[in-house]
Amino acid sequence: MKETRICIIGGGGRLWAIQFMKDLAYNTMTHGTLVLYDIDKEAARNNIAVANQVFAVNKSEGRFNVIAIDDLGQALSGCDMVIISIEPGKTECRYGDLVLPEEYGILQSVGDTTGPGGIMRARRALPMFFDLARKIEQFCPDAWVINYTNPMTLCTAALYKAFPNIKALGCCHEVFHTQNFLAKKVSAWFNVPTPDRREIKIDLTGVNHFTFVTKAFWQGHDLMAKLIEEIADPATFTDETAIAKERLANEKWFDCDQKIALAFLRDFGSLGAAGDRHLAEFVPYFLTSDENLHTYGVIRTPYAWRMRQAKEKRERTFKDEDLKAALSDEEGVDIMRSLMGDKSMVTNINRPNEGQISYLPKGRIVESNGLISEDSIRPIVANDPPLAIQNLVKQVSDVQEMTLEAIYNNDDELLFTAFLSDPLMNLSLDKARELFEKMLEASKLQY
Repeated sequence: MKETRICIIGGGGRLWAIQFMKDLAYNTMTHGTLVLYDIDKEAARNNIAVANQVFAVNKSEGRFNVIAIDDLGQALSGCDMVIISIEPGKTECRYGDLVLPEEYGILQSVGDTTGPGGIMRARRALPMFFDLARKIEQFCPDAWVINYTNPMTLCTAALYKAFPNIKALGCCHEVFHTQNFLAKKVSAWFNVPTPDRREIKIDLTGVNHFTFVTKAFWQGHDLMAKLIEEIADPATFTDETAIAKERLANEKWFDCDQKIALAFLRDFGSLGAAGDRHLAEFVPYFLTSDENLHTYGVIRTPYAWRMRQAKEKRERTFKDEDLKAALSDEEGVDIMRSLMGDKSMVTNINRPNEGQISYLPKGRIVESNGLISEDSIRPIVANDPPLAIQNLVKQVSDVQEMTLEAIYNNDDELLFTAFLSDPLMNLSLDKARELFEKMLEASKLQY
């Protein structure tokens, strides 16, 4: 593979940036220059030492020259690849996203993609993405851009809104968890060792975090047919409140058993292809109360824990053992290798709709499979899910489009229309307005 210049925007991060470095170390075909940029300039400089430690631990010294550059234009100049992984504002901004809606009876399990919290997070993030797109257009217009930041759909849409010819995609690992779930099912159904998730071939349709599997195969076996047989057994949907309470006690915020994903298959005809925590937020059925959510084994991630985690990440130091690289479930480096001409691959991507999702307007950011090869991404046309799923996804996509237009035009009245149209909104107009105004103030961008 040719020498590659990569810029990580959010290069001072202590999670995604470090994982990307580990994946670079693991993929020995990669080499070049790694530029770290962050508005926290000291954090970016500190990550130079971590990057060098990653490459040393994994016997990859010399493959990448790691530098931190304070000026964004200089950091982007000459880049072949741009990785965006940022937190829009201080963690304290999430008080407005998460706590205020809860005070009005609106529960959110994540609050970073949809619901009132997702809309306010978008209001902070999208102006930054408009600016990033314009900088990319100015300094490296031919670079490929991979976005990891949530709300994934809207942040990726913002890049295209500001720079229509940008070569960008959103990369999300939620679908990989679904493939892992199906791989474990394969092991149980066919009495074989659990296959690698990449052996599970799925057809995918929807928008990020609200995606659905219409077909799934392993070595020619129809996995959806097996799942449909399984969910016919009432024991599949036993009350998991005890499991949820155990997860609460042990702070296992991200654990789930795909019960909500399976409920979509049972009730609407397609398997949810994201974690239950995300899927629950796009419809009004699961978050009516914590007690109802707990019956599916799912718990909400609290604001207080997010604050504590942010502090721990800032203060974290890394031992060599922490930085040893292995095959990961993240695909950013694999996608980069494909775009640089090293190989081809098919995976789920967030890109403008060119017709691969028939029931959504062209130009909307959608999540489906795509074929990635040298300097090329070709979307793969997805099978249509049942009409009920189409209608649910359409509503979500329409709210996202209103949100994008409102933020692009600095129109908070249109944003309020999106706010009212969100599936989780269950307040009277006056209470909705009251919450909206409070959230505008509490959730605004601050560092």
